Amino acid sequence: MANAASMREEAETIAVKALGFVAADPELLPRFLAITGIEANSIRKAAAEPGFLAGVLQFILAHEPTLLRFAEESGTPPAAVGRALRALPLGDDDHERST
Repeated sequence: MANAASMREEAETIAVKALGFVAADPELLPRFLAITGIEANSIRKAAAEPGFLAGVLQFILAHEPTLLRFAEESGTPPAAVGRALRALPLGDDDHERST
């Protein structure tokens, strides 16, 4: 079993991929910004906040078609997204997990 530091590093890698996926999608990005209340020009600053990466994964996990498309495009198994969320700060909040 991987140690906590390597699990968190892997989780952060998945979350950063998820952020790139959301940012590159002209339909997902406005929805993400509206849900989070973050302005597009503030994403970089927000990304440094604890819980931001967990929020990105929660956004992906909340909509199964989005999760499956992310999984396919990134080569990340859907279950790994849920595991990544739990490994991140503030990622253990009650959330929907689609697998």
